[in-house]
Amino acid sequence: MIIVASNSDSIFHLLSFLKRHPDKFRILKTGYNNVVRLSVSADAPVADADLYFPQDRLMVNRLSDDFVAQHGALLDFYMQKMQLPKKGFLETWVTTAYLSQKDRYLIELSFE
Repeated sequence: MIIVASNSDSIFHLLSFLKRHPDKFRILKTGYNNVVRLSVSADAPVADADLYFPQDRLMVNRLSDDFVAQHGALLDFYMQKMQLPKKGFLETWVTTAYLSQKDRYLIELSFE
């Protein structure tokens, strides 16, 4: 049996927590103008981390249209971290991983 994970709840709770606790993450530079990459403290509360943040492996998911519609203000908060003029987006992709050598979570939001 194959289980397809939807990490929307986990992502929502983590992004909401990080918005309230900016000391728990660092923004990492990327070479892209539509990506926000965060290095997150391993003590941040992550639901089902072993499933949604695989160790030393990337997991990429497209956030559902419903998620983007419901949580647009939260996504806008992170989009503003790109320090670009606010522009609309149709899709948001999320990449997650647990980086064992750094003992940190990686979360990357790509706005398309």
